[in-house]
Amino acid sequence: MEYRHIKVDRGGEIATVTFNRPEVANALNARHLQEIEHAALSFRDDAEARVVIFEGAGKHFTSGADLSERQPADDRLVVQRQKRRIGQRCIQALLDMDQITIAAWTGAAMGGGACIASALDFRVGAEDCFMSFPEILIGVPLMWQSLPICVHLMGPARAKRIVISGEHVRGPTLLEWGVLDEMVATGAVSDTAMEWAKRYAAQPPIAAQMIKRSVNAISGALDRSIMHMDFDQHLLASGTEDAAIAVASYRGDAPRVFKGN
Repeated sequence: MEYRHIKVDRGGEIATVTFNRPEVANALNARHLQEIEHAALSFRDDAEARVVIFEGAGKHFTSGADLSERQPADDRLVVQRQKRRIGQRCIQALLDMDQITIAAWTGAAMGGGACIASALDFRVGAEDCFMSFPEILIGVPLMWQSLPICVHLMGPARAKRIVISGEHVRGPTLLEWGVLDEMVATGAVSDTAMEWAKRYAAQPPIAAQMIKRSVNAISGALDRSIMHMDFDQHLLASGTEDAAIAVASYRGDAPRVFKGN
């Protein structure tokens, strides 16, 4: 695949994947997600890379879904379900990588971007970084099978807080919650992420990869069985009257008065 929205630098034991749409804060359209999935899967046959750093070009890691992307003309339910799965596939490809994965996180990680950051093994964040899940603000639940990942990462109460409220949670709080593994000045994020990468690249790769897979299997043993229909929940919620009100309110066109319909 020819990459338009990411750059992949394979430099021996440490590789870097850069989200490369800085003009739109690295917003994720369908093509972008396909490229991330493809890149993650491509490391299956890379015996040299031991660590992969994910970063965003410009000020932000990624601002989440590209709301300016036009929906396909074919709006049959079967097509909508197929289209919704690209995000889930992308997250699963990241989770399944053998290599240790590290987020070099500056600025925003919102919605799908927050899902990507959460799916990686470690997160080095800037003091001004923040996470939010704004899906609730347009009347839909979080999807991409990422809710269990959030629960594993920050605990049930904090997961409920950030996903139900849609609030921006800043770097110092993310560090306190355990979402960030280290917080540094914005200009030091790349260098610090590289220090982490070198530390893990120096470990015996077979043992490191086995440990990673075992921990993921233990913590996420029931995730797929519980969340296998989250895109259907999203489709159901997006067709409600409340969702239409939420979208209009999000755009500034209507008050937020929900009726439970």
